[in-house]
Amino acid sequence: MIGKQTWIIPDGFLQPKSIGDQISHEAVCVLNLTDHHAEIKLTFYFEDRDPMASFVTECGSNRTHHIRLDKIRDQEGNEVPRNVPYAIKVDSNVPIIVQHSRLDTSQEALALFTTMAYPLEI
Repeated sequence: MIGKQTWIIPDGFLQPKSIGDQISHEAVCVLNLTDHHAEIKLTFYFEDRDPMASFVTECGSNRTHHIRLDKIRDQEGNEVPRNVPYAIKVDSNVPIIVQHSRLDTSQEALALFTTMAYPLEI
């Protein structure tokens, strides 16, 4: 078995501004190497408010899915807030691999980073 069903991303932040054509954004990058469809739930945790827990998406068998956090909406149509630090828990019904990336275009010198999420045994 490759992957885990629960992953943690402790550092999230959608930059509120962008310069030029590129829009500042983050993505949860998923790789599903199983023979089954992945049903994915994202829960966002904040310093000063209740979690947002009804973001759902999917990733096909033996496929990738790049979940743009500036575009995803929860089941009530709410967006991930910009200019607010958060953490993310990613849950899946099948083992997946999760990576997190951020593109910050708030200044002339663009910044891009990526890191593997922290996998949990549950």
